[in-house]
Amino acid sequence: MSFQDAFTNALLAAHGSCPEGVFSSNGADPASRFAVYRNNVHSSLINALAASYPVTLQLVGEEFFRAMAGVFVQANPPTSPLINAYGSTLAEFIQAFAPAASVPYLADVARLERLRVRAYHAPDIPALCQHAVLQHLQGQAGVERLSLTLHPSLATLSSPYAVVTVWAAHQADGDLAGVAGWPAQNALVLRHGLAVKVFAIDSGSVAFINCLNQGAGLEMAVEHALQASSEFDLHRCLTLLISHDAITHLPLEPKVSP
Repeated sequence: MSFQDAFTNALLAAHGSCPEGVFSSNGADPASRFAVYRNNVHSSLINALAASYPVTLQLVGEEFFRAMAGVFVQANPPTSPLINAYGSTLAEFIQAFAPAASVPYLADVARLERLRVRAYHAPDIPALCQHAVLQHLQGQAGVERLSLTLHPSLATLSSPYAVVTVWAAHQADGDLAGVAGWPAQNALVLRHGLAVKVFAIDSGSVAFINCLNQGAGLEMAVEHALQASSEFDLHRCLTLLISHDAITHLPLEPKVSP
């Protein structure tokens, strides 16, 4: 094992000894100095997780969250110099973390919060003018062959829990009393200007949006949406996307000759 690997392993361990070869230039005890440094690294990573997952923290309390995050940090060292990228797998960790089993929707709330972080840091790609999009959709011959390109901040999440309602409740006073029956919900996350928005959408809209994000044309996306939900409302879904500047391009698919 190289010195760098040994240093990294000791740095992320909860209670590890100072790696051999570490010394202090001012004569101070290297083990004590290393312990302080290790504690600072742990605290910084846990603080980064707390900043990215504020509702997840609120749901379990700060003490539990920090203890859980400490276990996550030990098993998941950073792989990127970007601190906002850290913790992208926290939801999967929570899903398998037995002490969190009493809050079954916790992992999906974390997934929603990760999509919000991702949306906030997504590339700045200008949206098409809303009026121009409407004119194009209304006046384009062969509109069924259009292939809408959506903003890179946009993503969906399907959950068996009322994940949007839970998240929204914690933007005010954290009151969950109005969540009746804990119905399954689908979430749409996108950035509108500098604000990251979260919407509850139907399963047909999820299928429609996911299909567009995979490069399918408008006609195929509508077919998939109707298969997912016979009550899919194309007008409502497109209105939501257009009004929040989520469409960046409207290429026309080439017509296939018979």
